[in-house]
Amino acid sequence: MSDARTVRTGRLVLQPVTWRDMEDMVRLKADGGAFGQMLGGVCTRQQAERDMADDIAFWACHRVGIFTIHEHGKFVGMTGIHDRPDGRGFGLRFALYPWASGRGIAREAANAALSFTHNAGIPRVVAVAKETNLPSRSILKGIGMRECETFERDGQSMVVYESIRPS
Repeated sequence: MSDARTVRTGRLVLQPVTWRDMEDMVRLKADGGAFGQMLGGVCTRQQAERDMADDIAFWACHRVGIFTIHEHGKFVGMTGIHDRPDGRGFGLRFALYPWASGRGIAREAANAALSFTHNAGIPRVVAVAKETNLPSRSILKGIGMRECETFERDGQSMVVYESIRPS
C-alpha cells in the first residue's frame, strides 16, 4: 500500500505509521537493543498504542510524522518527526532492530525523513542524542545536522542537533 507520503530510497520504503503497523511497532518498541537509547526507553504495549494514536494524529495535524522503514519488504525499524516533549520543537528520531544495524539503513532513512519534513515546509528540525551514543551522533552529523546545544538529563550529557531548511 502506498500514498503520496510514501518515501522511496534506493533500497528502502518509508510509509506513515497506521494502525496496521501496530504489531510491528509494539515489537520494535519492546526491543531493548532498538529502543533502549530512545527518549522514554523501551515501551509496553499500552505505551506503544498511545504513541501510535499520537503519531497518527500528528500526521493529520502537521502533514509529517513517524514512518515505518521496510527494506525489501521487511519491517526493520522506524524514523520520522515527533513533537519533543521537552519543548525543543519537532524532533527527528530513528530506531532499528539490532540485526538491521551497521548497513547504513538508519542514515538513509533518517535523511529521507528529514528531507521529506523540510520539503513539507517545516523550517527547523532538532535531534537529541546522548553524548556517548556515537553511532546516532555520527548519523545526525552525516545527514547534515549541526550541534547547537548541550544539556544534562538524568546525569547524562545530551547533545542537540538541528537542521534548518535551506531557503
